[in-house]
Amino acid sequence: MTAALMDGNALAAEILGRVADGVTEVVKATGYRPCLATVLVGNDPSSHVYVRMKVNRSRNVGIESRCINLPQETTTGQLVAEIEALSRDSSVDGILLQHPVPSHIDERAAFEAIDPNKDVDGVTRTSFAQMAFAELGFESATPGGIMRLLDAYEVDLAGARAVVVGRSPILGRPAGMMLLARDATVTFCHSRTVHLAEIVADADVLIAAVGRPEFIRGEWIKPGAVVVDAGYNKGNQGDVEFVPASNRARLITPVPGGVGPMTIAVLLDQTLTAARKRAGS
Repeated sequence: MTAALMDGNALAAEILGRVADGVTEVVKATGYRPCLATVLVGNDPSSHVYVRMKVNRSRNVGIESRCINLPQETTTGQLVAEIEALSRDSSVDGILLQHPVPSHIDERAAFEAIDPNKDVDGVTRTSFAQMAFAELGFESATPGGIMRLLDAYEVDLAGARAVVVGRSPILGRPAGMMLLARDATVTFCHSRTVHLAEIVADADVLIAAVGRPEFIRGEWIKPGAVVVDAGYNKGNQGDVEFVPASNRARLITPVPGGVGPMTIAVLLDQTLTAARKRAGS
């Protein structure tokens, strides 16, 4: 068996095309342009690359991009104050705090400074609760992208055994909650899980989000499983050993070109949603 690839680039392009059309409608109806504010703290090269990608994608669909670059020595209090000011700014529809932030900053405090109505990256406790209870709200962008990929490839989640390897509050945990809301039977695992290989081998749907290159071995994959690799490590490596896994799975996401493009697409789609709410449409 050779797995079919789940093409995140193609699906993201479709979503962004619809976002561009929606932005045009908002501008025509209201006279103002949706705005995404991105806050970046420090000098991490990867974070700067990611922010540039998001800025470029925003401009491509007509969303105004406002970038706030703060120095490495920024304190938690200063960062919180900056985010609170953006939350009060009526011209800003969405707020993205690029993570991770420098280690001396309380990232959770910074996330919670985001107005939930502008939490288009789905990082606040309010957004997590809405995901857990399957209520309307903003999804964590990467799990939201994963769910859209699964839907696009018609993966039936009802009754499926889903294993999530990773427990990040903005990736693994919300992904599990969203799968549970779709009637999957969900098992959470992580890097310290005992007998991980046996658990993965039972998964109809595997979400890999542990942040370690090729941590999940190909021979662990259940024949015919759906494998979504949300990892991105140096050398364009995912969290799953790709070649042997693709010889066992039915569907698999490539790295890059799978989950990554979907994250940005969901972020911008939710920014458009926030703008529409602000416009009352």
